[in-house]
Amino acid sequence: MFSKEELKSLDRKYFAVIAADEYDVTVMSRNTGHYWYIHNPEYPGKGSCVIFHKHKASHPYHQHGRADTLRQAVRSIQGHDSWQMNGRKW
Repeated sequence: MFSKEELKSLDRKYFAVIAADEYDVTVMSRNTGHYWYIHNPEYPGKGSCVIFHKHKASHPYHQHGRADTLRQAVRSIQGHDSWQMNGRKW
């Protein structure tokens, strides 16, 4: 479950926050326009987040990875953005 403090710490200059509650966060990166959905089912253990990603609003999500915390998930997203903007080979 995401705490109120974690949710408040989302960088609203970096992300457009679409929805955020104790189990789900949906954001759009202002850098790439990509959409991210972070789900915290607390299974198999507390703090286990699943990160989903899509390139456009009309696309389906695909699983991007996992993180132990919302902060780690955000770092993973920012790392992906950096890779996307600075050297992705098509």
